[in-house]
This record gives sequence, C-alpha cells and structure tokens, in this order.
Amino acid sequence: MTRRSKILGCGSYLPERVVTNAELTKTVDTSDEWIVERSGIRQRHIASDGQFTSDLALKAAERALEHASIKAENVDMVIVATTTPDNTFPATATKVQHNLGMTTGAAFDIQAVCSGFVFALSVADNMIKGGQADTIVVIGAETFSRILDWEDRGTCVLFGDGAGAVVLQASPDDVPNEDTITAQGILSTHIHSNGSSRDLLYVDGGPSSTQTVGHVRMVGREVFRHAVTNLANIVGETLDAHGLHSDDIDWLVPHQANKRILDSTARKLGISADRVVVTVDRHANTSAASIPLALDEAVKDGRIKRGDLVLMEAMGGGLTWGSGLVRW
Repeated sequence: MTRRSKILGCGSYLPERVVTNAELTKTVDTSDEWIVERSGIRQRHIASDGQFTSDLALKAAERALEHASIKAENVDMVIVATTTPDNTFPATATKVQHNLGMTTGAAFDIQAVCSGFVFALSVADNMIKGGQADTIVVIGAETFSRILDWEDRGTCVLFGDGAGAVVLQASPDDVPNEDTITAQGILSTHIHSNGSSRDLLYVDGGPSSTQTVGHVRMVGREVFRHAVTNLANIVGETLDAHGLHSDDIDWLVPHQANKRILDSTARKLGISADRVVVTVDRHANTSAASIPLALDEAVKDGRIKRGDLVLMEAMGGGLTWGSGLVRW
C-alpha cells in the first residue's frame, strides 16, 4: 500500500516589533502612498536584536506541533526552508531540533529563497512516500531584515521577518486511484528553477565569493514579469496534472511578494479575489515563511476547512518556482 502525507497541523510566529510605512519614511526617501501603490504593503514585522531565525522557527514549530497534537519526541525529521540561517553551518534545522528536545531523527535546511517552503514540502512529501520518515515538521523561517540595504528603497520596504510551520504525517493511501483527488493530504508538488535568471534577484555576498553576508539586489520590473508568467504556468501545470480547473480550487495561498503580483496572477487564472489568501499588507514579503504564515492565518480564522482543496504557489530568487496541491 502506498503512503500519503497528511498535514495534521500548522503554526506561525511573527516578531513583536511592527514597522509601519510611516516609520520607514523617517529614514528612507519614500512615502506610505508610494509603498502601498507599488506593493500593497502597509507594515512588516522585524526581529529584535539577538532574535535569530532559529528562534522564530522554533516558536512556529512548537505551535504547529500543539495544533497537530503531536509531541516532539515523535517527530522523525525537521526541515527548515530559509535564506537567512543563524550560521553558515550547521543547519538552522539542527538548532530547532535540539531546542524541541529531539535526540533522534534528522534535521537539515533547504535554500530556494521565496520558493523554499514549497521545495521543503516537496522533499518532505517524498520522504514520507518513500518510507524514510513518518512524521516531519516543515518550517519556513526568515530574518530577511538582516540582509537588506536600508538605504535602497526599492527593496528594504518590501520585506519582513517571520516563520510558519506544518506537521506532516504518513497515512495509508487506501483510496481508489480514480478518487485520489478527494483524499486528504498532499496530492502533488511541482518544483522548477532557471539559473540563467539569477541576476534578477540575488544577494551580493556569500562565504565563497565575498566572505560577507551581502544585501538583496533586485531588478523589480523583470522579477514582476517572470513572477506573473511562472506562477500562472505552475498553477496550470498543477491543475492539468489532476484534470482540474481553477474553479475547483477552494483557496489559493500564494507567496506574499507583492499585491500587484497576487492580483495579476489571480486574474490570469480566473480565480476570484475572495478565494486568495492575502497577508502581504501586514506581513510584507517574508520569503520562505510567507506561505505557511498565510496558511496558518486562514486555517485559524476558519476560512480553510477540512476537505478544502488548497493550492500553494511561490517564486523566488534563482529563479525558482513551485506549487503544492493539498486536500486540507
């Protein structure tokens, strides 16, 4: 009998400090109107001094485990998607593993920038299907504020910090093949990358190249164009894989990069705005954390219910892009 990955619970964490657009105008040549018009962002959460990516990840993981009614001792694997690890090595996931009180299993990081959570979900799903783990905590966590150039108004106003997590567990897939779309769990994941476009969105530093952390650099107009096209294509690929139409999707949970990208993608797919989960106005772009943050909010406020068909999609630096289709 094959195995299916079910999402048993989710959790999230945002740093206490909230930075509004008005506050940014005191240090950056910008305005609230300019930021909202171009991105839809009104505020973002920023980690405090001494608060690390692992701290955010741990909080989200603990809340997801509580929501799933799973004890950390029963977790086989921790996967953290992050672009802003605590250290070059070891993996931030090992720190989370230790702080959860786990002494067995495996923990590692995945780096696919804003697509990181979808990539991590894909890896976890295949680990479970392959029998290498039964229970996995998948986390997207970022302190993106640490790699921003706070004098570059084209990037520093767009990002924020936060973490979100889900708990996956193996379940026997005893549903007849023709009815698999109705079964609870992860139905499929789809991931892509194109390294020829890396210079459109990157960090100008790293251990091997400059021995510095570096700052985010972005060609905004080109990233926008690629995002709308790639996200529409990945959604189409996902729907085609299951013989579905956009009307079959109950909720679209996209990467929260920019409100204009979300609106353009939804229009291109024919998905009404009231079926798109949007948090970018309050969270800004939290990179790998944005999808699980949005997912947790929609689950906890009752919008996403058991049995709903949920489509997650993201695009990030690399360029990378991907999707995950889940029967909640």
